[in-house]
Amino acid sequence: MTLPLRGVYAVTPTRRRRFLWAAWWTAEPTREPFRPPDASQGGARTVEEARAQAERAAGRPLVEIEPAWATAWTRILRGEPPWPKPRARRAAPPPPSEEPPPGPPGRAPLRPSFARGVSPFAVLGVTEAAGPDEVRQAFRRLALATHPDRGGDAGEFMRVKWAHDEAMSRLSRPRRRGRQR
Repeated sequence: MTLPLRGVYAVTPTRRRRFLWAAWWTAEPTREPFRPPDASQGGARTVEEARAQAERAAGRPLVEIEPAWATAWTRILRGEPPWPKPRARRAAPPPPSEEPPPGPPGRAPLRPSFARGVSPFAVLGVTEAAGPDEVRQAFRRLALATHPDRGGDAGEFMRVKWAHDEAMSRLSRPRRRGRQR
């Protein structure tokens, strides 16, 4: 004895903030090969309205299934495969080396080689107790002298720019309290 087919429907939101429903009542949907719905329609304002439209089309009550089925049908309507291909896994990271790898092309490395062991405040010619206003004034003064558009050296300007960015970053961090004994 065969069981009677249960009718099913799935609802998914559309890009226009409406709902699309897809209903299967002659046979259950299948993944491979994808079985198109017996009926579908978009434009419902609510999920309840979509359910009512699907049941009216089938002529009987339907059971709701996962929205992925309606989404798969919308992908087919757009000319895409019903199920997106799984993303490729990322390759394992390379083993760590002594020297940090360079950053992406076109971007400066996170910590330039000229910055190792150098205080950004010393590059700007201010004390470590200097405030943000003093750091800005020192940067502007040195930027005018070292900028390549004004006859300065590009490498030296990059050093001054790094010092400014690093000093401002350090000034914006909350200060740590000393250990109390």
